[in-house]
Parts: sequence; C-alpha cells; structure tokens
Amino acid sequence: MGRAGFAARRRRALGDASRQTRLVAPGMRPPYNAPMTTATRDELLCDLLAGLGDQLRRVGTADVNAAVRAHPALGGELRELWAVAQFAEMARRPVGSGTDARTLPNSTRPGPADDIALPRDFGDFVLLSELGRGGMGVVYKARQKSLGRTVALKMVREAHLASEADRARFRAEAEAAARLHHPNIVTIHEVGTHDGQAYICMECVDGETLAELVIAAGPLPPREAARLVTVVARGVQHAHENGVLHRDLKPSNVLLTAADRSGDGPPPGATPKISDFGLAKRIDRTESLTRTGAVVGTPSYMPPEQATGRKDLTATADVYALGAILYELLTGRPPFRASNPVDTLLMVLEQEPVRPRSLNPSVDRDLELICLKCLQKPPELRYQTAAALAGDLDAFLAGEPVSVQPGSLGSFVARLLRETHHAPILENWGLLWMWHALVLFVLCTATQVMAWADVTSHLIYLGVWGTGLMAWGVIGWRLRRRDGPVMFVERQIAHAWAGGTTASVGLFVIEVAQGLPSLTLSPVLPVIAGIVFLFKAGTLSGHFYVWVLAYYATAVVMGVLPQVGHLVFGVVSALSFFIPGLKYYRQRKRGELSARTLIEAGAGG
Repeated sequence: MGRAGFAARRRRALGDASRQTRLVAPGMRPPYNAPMTTATRDELLCDLLAGLGDQLRRVGTADVNAAVRAHPALGGELRELWAVAQFAEMARRPVGSGTDARTLPNSTRPGPADDIALPRDFGDFVLLSELGRGGMGVVYKARQKSLGRTVALKMVREAHLASEADRARFRAEAEAAARLHHPNIVTIHEVGTHDGQAYICMECVDGETLAELVIAAGPLPPREAARLVTVVARGVQHAHENGVLHRDLKPSNVLLTAADRSGDGPPPGATPKISDFGLAKRIDRTESLTRTGAVVGTPSYMPPEQATGRKDLTATADVYALGAILYELLTGRPPFRASNPVDTLLMVLEQEPVRPRSLNPSVDRDLELICLKCLQKPPELRYQTAAALAGDLDAFLAGEPVSVQPGSLGSFVARLLRETHHAPILENWGLLWMWHALVLFVLCTATQVMAWADVTSHLIYLGVWGTGLMAWGVIGWRLRRRDGPVMFVERQIAHAWAGGTTASVGLFVIEVAQGLPSLTLSPVLPVIAGIVFLFKAGTLSGHFYVWVLAYYATAVVMGVLPQVGHLVFGVVSALSFFIPGLKYYRQRKRGELSARTLIEAGAGG
C-alpha cells in the first residue's frame, strides 16, 4: 500500500465521525467466512477504529489485539491505522485544551504542577525553577533541605486528571531508573509522595540537552557526534543488561553535564546522561505499562515495529533510536520529520532516510554506514545490541575497520530479499495460491500435450487459456472475499495479476492477427509472469526476485527447447505460487492457533 493510499484511508477512517455505519465492536466476531455484504472493507475498518476510540474514551484502554483476533484478515492494516489514529489525535489536539489544565490530584487548590510563583516549599524540598515539561511530567530544580543538595524533582502534571495508566507509567519510570546505576544514566535518589503528589527526586544535571545543543550549534563535528553516541550507547547497554528498554531515546532525553563552552559544539569532555524512563519496559516481563496495542514514543525516533504498536520489542528498538540520535547530531535534523506526527509516522513506515553525507559531506563514509545500519527497518539487520554499536563507533574513532562495510554481498542480499510491512497480507492468499499453482500446472500440461498432438487451432488454445484463467480468477477472487475484507494492497496485486493474465491471453490474439503459427509467442509468457512477480517483489517481499529470475530463465529455455517449453513453464509457475503459498498458509495457521490459545487462556483466567 503506497503512502498516498495509506493517507487516503487514514483520512477516511478518521474523517466524518457523524457518519452512520453498522458498528462491529472489538471482541465481537462475525462468522469467520461470512461474506461482506452490508459493509465494505473500508467501512468495517472505520467501524473498528470508532469502536476502539469509544472503548478508549470509556475505560481508558483500547484492546486492539482483541479486534485483530476477531478480524484476522484486517490485522496488519488495523494496527497501522490505529497507530495513525493516535498520532492524528495528538496532532489535532488544541493547545491549552482539555489535558493542558494544570492542577494537583484530588484538589482544586494550586500545586507544584501549576504555573505558580517560585521558589515554593514542597515537603523536604524548595522548588527553585522549572527545568522542563513533557507530555506526562514536569521537572523542577529544587533544593533538598535535609541534605542541603540541589536535585531535580519530577512529578505528574495534571495529576487529578491522570488515569491509572498515567500513574502506573510514572511508577514504572521510578522503578526502571532506580535499578540502574551507571555514570551515563541520571541517578534516582528517592521516590515519594507529598500531600498526595507523587514525585521522583533525581540527580540534577545543569547542562543542556543534545536537542538544545543541535539547535544552538547545528550539526556536530562527526567525531564528536560519534563520541557522544558511543557513551550514550554504553548507558543503554547497561539498561538492557538490567532488563530495561527505554523506548523513548531522543536528543531531548540526553542531558549534558555543565561545563564552559568554547566555540561551537558541546563543552570539551561533556558527559551525556540518559533521562526520562517514563516509557521504559522490563524486558523480562510479558505485561506492558501501556495500554494494549498503544503506540508510545516519539515518531521521528521510533522504529517501524514500535510505530505500529507491537509489544514484542527488543534491544534493537533502542538501537534504532540511537541511530536516529546519531543522524541528528551529524545532519542537524532527525531522519524523518514532517509537518505533523501522522506524516512523520508514515515516513517511518514506508521511506528510507536521506544519506547523512548528502546533507553533510563532512561525514565519514564509515560513520554513515554505522548510522544507516542502526536505521534499518527490519530489526534483524540492525546492530543486535547497543554494545555492538558502541564497539563499531569505538573502532571508527580509533581509525580501525568497522564491522559494516559498503556494498558487502551479505548486506545487499539481505536488503534485497527482505519483506515489506505489507507481506503479512499474503497469509490471506496462502491456500488460494496453492490451488492457483495446480490450475497453472494443469493448463501448461494440457497445452504441452496438445502441442505434442499437433493441435494447431488458435481458438482451441485461446479457449483453454482464456476460459481457464478467467474462470479461476473469478472463483479465486470470490473465495478470497468470503474469507474477509480485501485490503487495498491486495487489490493492487490483483490488478497486476489481471494485467498479466490479459496480456498472456492476448498473445493468442496477436498470433491470429499476425498470421503466426499457434504457440509461436509462448516464450513471452514467462516474461509477462516475471514482470508481475517483479511488482510483487517490490510491494510484498524481496523473495519474489528469485522467481523473477526463474521466469526469465524459463523464457530462454522455452525459446531453445520449444518441444518441452510449456511443461517447464508449468513447473516453474506452479512452484512460484505453491512454495510461498505453503509458507504463508502455515504462518496463518500458526497465528490462528496462537490467537485461540490466548483466547482460551483469557477465558480460563
């Protein structure tokens, strides 16, 4: 699904809320093979999104996984649209409305989270000045009376409006950060409450953030950028080793120790410290601190798997964010940035970043390769640990060879053969593709047998291929529609297949028009099929490039060995559909089994 189509669907899904449609609430599953007669695919998606939105407003959480289990054919697209819906809501929320009220929990009197005169007493602390605000918390510079030290004090803003999820997230930050003791992670001194207001007392870092540094000084010298990210990566590795994923690494969450600056760039020897573990998650736990299917983080710095709301994040998610930080330090801008969070999210999902050297020619080639490896969309193509990233950055700074090399055959093949985020829709076609393999093999075998029997009538071949392919096309499409709503990208693939089928049948018409013997143009058949698979490779999975080459080789064989050409074409065609069909059929069955297991476990609990 292209960006334009995705954006169009997002506009439809998030558009006229007053439209009257039949609501299919999450968790209410229609008969699995029920035909879509009264609601189109897009209407059903709109209904599901509306139901999730209502659920979120009523109970503070939206169980998108339940909706996916109820409508497995819509799973991947529903997750993406729900992610976009959340960012769209964030983008259009008026500043100063609703959740921007600043008051204390269970009280209407002024509190520390309000815009109030400072300094102000707050238990054992004197609030001196405000250091910053985020979506959930506000941080003050404070003096702790009992110990006579300067600290940073963080508390929930709009606490009386905070949901249980917000309070759990605040507690999670305290729990996650308190278990980490590293020179490049902001130290937590204590956690407590005063007058019903929870707070976190932490080390006060007086310096600026990396984001402020880039705004003030622009792109950093490449070696200094590499040094800073190396230090941050070691802090991230410490968090991972202690079972904590940060999930919101970005320049504004990396503080620099104060020092005198001379010229552009960070202060000499400035030490970066990671802060804000509000979105942190324990690696060794299955539960999440965020609502089911929720998208958390900052669009410009989150990996695609986090942008679609996946919960099974690994250390490679933080590695991606480290790469985004390095990219911004080198170029002065994040790898993806649009006018609003929704378009930024679409760029994260579907586009590749501009090469850093195109924006800053002074960036070393090896450093660019390190940065781009972090930003690979498939997690398996990134550095698997923050320590591995730090190791390559150390090698770069020492003038030694780095592990990633330009144009290496392995990395090229891996990028070429990777699946796109549309590939899961092939689970809807696994069984049908196996049947399609049989149809193609039968048609090609029948054609070869007729050729051996000296059948020369163009009408007979036209009838066999035209009737066979068109009839199977109609039957297969109807079977697919019975299995659930048809997604936009599936329609694109169907159009490519229909174009290839029409061109194949048209060869017989051209032979008649040109007065050519029957089957003269048959070697063109695998060329047409190869073109269709080339489209599939770019849209769905690079694995189809293998079949493109196989088809083009078959065209040569058919030209050299016409006496067995159609049989060879039949075997290659059948295998090109049966092998991936079997793979995605099994993948779907495993997914359905997993979903049933979760449902039964939930019912049993």
